[in-house]
Amino acid sequence: MKTKSSVKQVSEKDSSALQELFVDSLKDIYWAEKHLAKALPKLAKAATSDDLKAAFELHTTETETHVERLEQIFELVGQKAVAKKCEAMEGLLKESDSIKEDTEKGTLVRDCGLILAAQKVEHYEIASYGGLRTLAQKLGLDEVAGILQTTLDEEGTTDKKLTELAESYVNEEAAQED
Repeated sequence: MKTKSSVKQVSEKDSSALQELFVDSLKDIYWAEKHLAKALPKLAKAATSDDLKAAFELHTTETETHVERLEQIFELVGQKAVAKKCEAMEGLLKESDSIKEDTEKGTLVRDCGLILAAQKVEHYEIASYGGLRTLAQKLGLDEVAGILQTTLDEEGTTDKKLTELAESYVNEEAAQED
């Protein structure tokens, strides 16, 4: 493994491979965001508390903006916006479906499960956008890196809001439902 001090300038060949990885990863998160935008209204409908419903509705709007930003990034790097199936997001969304099936409708236990599932999605997105931002910086795509940072910041805020919601009352009241 190369240490920071031993890393040499990125060669043209390496830069091309890095660019390919970057675009491939963009396609992956593009698919993920498009599918999340479809799944979030279903999560809002399944939620018990009005606060969680509202959080999912707000994140639906934000996710639609994330899709638009990704399309802007594709344009900036001279690529067609094409989605590549994201196995990770598909799995995370399936997990949220199973939480809906395994919990009783109208309970805060269900909301606990939905928050947990949503935070897993947020952490995947945070990792993806953080990695993409770093690659964009390395490739000298400063404008793209800035756009990715904006989305990364929003994903972090959503994660914090979900934690606050869980800790404010959802987890406590769910524990009293049994």
